[in-house]
Amino acid sequence: MLVEFREIDYFDLWIWLQFSTIPSEQEKQYVEEVFSSWFYLGKLGAFNAENLQVQETGLNLSYMSYDSQGYDKSLVALMHNMGEFEYEGTWGRCWFDLGTSDAIALDILINALVQLSDEYVTIEQLYIGGENEDWPVEESESRPSFIYDN
Repeated sequence: MLVEFREIDYFDLWIWLQFSTIPSEQEKQYVEEVFSSWFYLGKLGAFNAENLQVQETGLNLSYMSYDSQGYDKSLVALMHNMGEFEYEGTWGRCWFDLGTSDAIALDILINALVQLSDEYVTIEQLYIGGENEDWPVEESESRPSFIYDN
């Protein structure tokens, strides 16, 4: 799966997937569940890179001392909004307002999509950010209309 980053705006971010074939309803459900799960974790503040106590401890986690107030000591890292997933031919896309979530959120999504592509639905390309010329985002009903206001 090719992963490419284009222009990134955390508050107005399109994520694009190109599948090897037109995805079936079951394949669409797999993809949408990955994105929905990822978004809900982000909405709950899961992607807060300032509070990675377990990760930063290393391999020996036995009897680790966890600071229960660690989350409160860090800046809030919440995703704000997610549009409806849309499909056109072999393409799928979804709009996000990633809010103040940290970039680790994108790493976690990419990891999940790589595994999804290996096991369930082949994803040829993943584009994070930007727009596709042949599928204008202005036509989307899932992106809040206030985004277009100047």
